[in-house]
Amino acid sequence: MKHFLSHILLIATVFTAYAQINTDQVLRSGRSALYFEDYVLSIQYFNQAIAAKPYLAQPYFYRALAKLNLDDFNGALADASEAISRNQFMTDAYELRAVAYQNLGQPEKAIADYDQVLKTLPDNRGIIFNKALAQQDIKDYEGAKKAYDKLLKAHPRFDNGYIGRARLKLETGDTLGAYEDAQKALEINKNAVNAYLLKVDVEINKNKDYAAALSDMDEAIKIQPRYPGFFINRAFIRRNLDDYYGAISDYDYAIQLAPGDYVPFFNRALLYMEVRDFDRALNDLDKVISLHGPDIKTLYNRAIVRKEKRDFKGAMVDVSEVLRRYPNLAAGYFLRSQVKRDMGDQTFKADYDKSIAMAKETVQKTPDELNVAVQATGKPSDLMEDTELTVADNEQQADVAARFTSLITVNEPLTLEQEFNNKQIRGKVQDRIARADIEPMFAVTYYSSPTELRPNSEYIREADDINRSRILRFVLQVTNHEPILTDAEQIQRHFESVEYYNSYLSTHTPRAIDYFGRGMDFMTLRDYPAAVADFSKAIEVTPDFTLAYMMRAVARLRGLQASSAMDSHSKDAGKISAETERMTKKSALADIDKTIALSPDMAIAHYNKGVLMLENSDYTSAINAFTKAIELRPELGEAYYNRGFAFFRLGNARAGTADLSRAGELGVVPSYSLLKRMSR
Repeated sequence: MKHFLSHILLIATVFTAYAQINTDQVLRSGRSALYFEDYVLSIQYFNQAIAAKPYLAQPYFYRALAKLNLDDFNGALADASEAISRNQFMTDAYELRAVAYQNLGQPEKAIADYDQVLKTLPDNRGIIFNKALAQQDIKDYEGAKKAYDKLLKAHPRFDNGYIGRARLKLETGDTLGAYEDAQKALEINKNAVNAYLLKVDVEINKNKDYAAALSDMDEAIKIQPRYPGFFINRAFIRRNLDDYYGAISDYDYAIQLAPGDYVPFFNRALLYMEVRDFDRALNDLDKVISLHGPDIKTLYNRAIVRKEKRDFKGAMVDVSEVLRRYPNLAAGYFLRSQVKRDMGDQTFKADYDKSIAMAKETVQKTPDELNVAVQATGKPSDLMEDTELTVADNEQQADVAARFTSLITVNEPLTLEQEFNNKQIRGKVQDRIARADIEPMFAVTYYSSPTELRPNSEYIREADDINRSRILRFVLQVTNHEPILTDAEQIQRHFESVEYYNSYLSTHTPRAIDYFGRGMDFMTLRDYPAAVADFSKAIEVTPDFTLAYMMRAVARLRGLQASSAMDSHSKDAGKISAETERMTKKSALADIDKTIALSPDMAIAHYNKGVLMLENSDYTSAINAFTKAIELRPELGEAYYNRGFAFFRLGNARAGTADLSRAGELGVVPSYSLLKRMSR
């Protein structure tokens, strides 16, 4: 009986704890984490809301959103279905589930959910567009055509609709119609990057017009300067125009953007071979093998390079391995005969004779390892996708050899992603688009994102003083790119830390550092209103607490960002008024000014003021603030980057170029893409 009563008491305690949760506040914190793409943290909040009120549809829907953005499509599907079971009129949940179905390769089920949404929103452009994409996926070309026609009749200024229809026409062989639709999209939106890519496809594969293709590829890169595949493809085009060094330059930049991708190293090696720079070619081929493994195409080309460098032993090892894996390659025997001849090995004639005899034969089998090919000599073939290619039965040996002698290109960007009615569904296309963003404010955090170029966090004396005192539960760091937490245990430690401070503050005389510590936990957990409240309490106790002013400004601005984004998608849209925004920014500026007054030599504080001025389009004040930050800390690359951005906004290209160049030297990698974009 005693055990039974204890069990009942435990259940009651748990129920009371759940009942005490302010579900609205938890949901708002979770949505704030969603806005900042802190998806694992947001899931923790939605878990709390579901545990407290499992009958609500909203927490399941928002958790589905988080899972979708983590590419957990099965989890998103399950949660969206739970939301629908609790509220069958939740249109957004049907849309989200349809997107999950589409990503799971179940377009028929996606179409059914899109049809459900269209009952409520019959002319919604995003839903019709997505349905057309799904119909195209199942080869329902007539249905897709009708959907696009309906879409463009209702929304004649929808550029993506023309791009989608252009892709459909391209797939069904109407290249002229595809080109016309791509042109129409660009008349509506000159920044429609997929329209340029579609034009490039037609210009290369249909018209062989590489000059026009280069012009359109330039425009695509101008819009999205951070996508390495674009530079790989432009290098291919430049090679066809005999611009070797322009092509190599593009591969150089693709490598800078994606140093772990073997393709640009591979292609650059082939171009180095063509200009007979065999030392660099060998270095690149060795890098390909370290990244991608010893595939036969790389080994074949490395054998050529080693032969040219008179490393006959190495060349024999490579070409023999190629022939071991692919004994029907005539070009391989011919290469080995040349290596043997140069070595003085008189058995070379047997390989030579065999290569001549085989060259007259056809290939009957498909080699497992013949994926995308590489170029050793001659010009590359037409634009092709970087996926597996196979050898057809009865293909001529010369054609097989050509497969070993073609540059790799990337076709993936031509794939259209969905358009979303609910803008909180970010999708891959939104993640890829590289906007000309400024570098954000610096903040004191518990976590930082070190890189090879920037291995250490920034230095603030006040933060270092607190760390040396060991008074906080976590070490303070300074960064303007706080990492997203993906470890649930790590997140739980901060929830527990909040509970620790709650208990401590209720039983001890409050100290400013305790409020500050709890405020920092709230910052980590994306609960910005609670963080502002705690930093304010810390300032009440200690009015000269510099870091509390600095962090209150950051918390106010982040909270404003999250609230504005959330309210723009909720039923009470427009809740964040212009006056509220103005007053919040005014209060944040006052906090930054107070930080500067208390610590006038803190370069980070001047930098943060410059960021706020830049966001308010007050470019002159921003330049003054960044200049002061640079005077105090000449190695602050982010200040050069943002000042360069401001100079360009004011039309001072010369000063902007100098600042972006300096920022790049100091390790701010986006400087180069912004410089390329601004200089066009």
